[in-house]
Amino acid sequence: MQITIQKTTKPKAKPDQDKLGFGTHFTDHMFIMDYEPEKGWYSPRITPYEPLQLDPATATLHYGQAIFEGLKAYRTADNRILLFRPEKNLERINITNDRMCMPPIDVDFCLEALKTLVSLDQDWIPSAPGTSLYIRPFIFATDPYLGVRPSNTYRFMIILSPVGAYYAGGINPVSIYVEPEYTRAVKGGTGFAKTIGNYAASLKAQAKAAEKGFVQVLWLDGMEKKYIEEVGAMNVFFRINDEIVTPALEGSILPGITRASAIQLLKHWGMNVSERKISMEELYSSYQEGALKEAFGSGTAAVISPIGKLAWNDKNIEIGQGEIGEISLKLYDTLTGIQTGRMEDTFNWTVEVKQ
Repeated sequence: MQITIQKTTKPKAKPDQDKLGFGTHFTDHMFIMDYEPEKGWYSPRITPYEPLQLDPATATLHYGQAIFEGLKAYRTADNRILLFRPEKNLERINITNDRMCMPPIDVDFCLEALKTLVSLDQDWIPSAPGTSLYIRPFIFATDPYLGVRPSNTYRFMIILSPVGAYYAGGINPVSIYVEPEYTRAVKGGTGFAKTIGNYAASLKAQAKAAEKGFVQVLWLDGMEKKYIEEVGAMNVFFRINDEIVTPALEGSILPGITRASAIQLLKHWGMNVSERKISMEELYSSYQEGALKEAFGSGTAAVISPIGKLAWNDKNIEIGQGEIGEISLKLYDTLTGIQTGRMEDTFNWTVEVKQ
């Protein structure tokens, strides 16, 4: 397939790099590709960024058959453009597609399409410290049909957004509310997939946490409300004495790419990493005993985000006295160093975009 390119005739003004926020500005172009059973994926094209026209009966609006991914492009000090493990995001799309009864994509072709779009809109990649170009691939069902069944037709798109820090406090420790009532996902459901319904299910608890002054929600397992799973926008890690614990992937937790990268780095540094069940009771006991040294989240948006406080029922777990932990900082510096080209990429994680 050949990608056709229609350049905009009305380029937009670029935002102030010091006031980007997250997910509020969008570049001049977007990538689109459609699917029909008889054709497969077809008509790959880059067009000016503009609103979509959808039939009111479009299946995704009624039954939520849609998926998305998130990754970033970084501008290096010597003006190169780097992507961080983009093939992993595209491979994860196919895992999610399978769960959502959607057709697989060609990973190699879609990576080339992504790189072509980023190259076209490269002037939108910010260079200020802590900034990047967020990349959002997504797929949604397009059948105009109100019966409950998988759609026959789909649209794959990629849009781009220059961003600053995901959390207003940047790398400073965040406060997390442990959700006691609502459930995001259970085994056998879609928790391991990056599908839109997972995030819709999280909004009520997130709103409740925000009202209480917390940045995010920590989800517990849906059956017993006992075992830690993940934070709304991050996988989660705890340093208990010399063991670094992260919940095991058992079908209800998103297998994060930053999570996998952090685990690989920690093991490379000779640290004891355990992927296992960990209950709030165990975590609270380790806190009372003085064994809980650090807590942090990992994800594309924030990379590494130290956790300074967990509120669980009527208990407060204060971690690190408001300071960034040693391991959290080392992971953050290493991952962002590799992503932005400041450090040597000995793992071959980065992909350069031609300019």
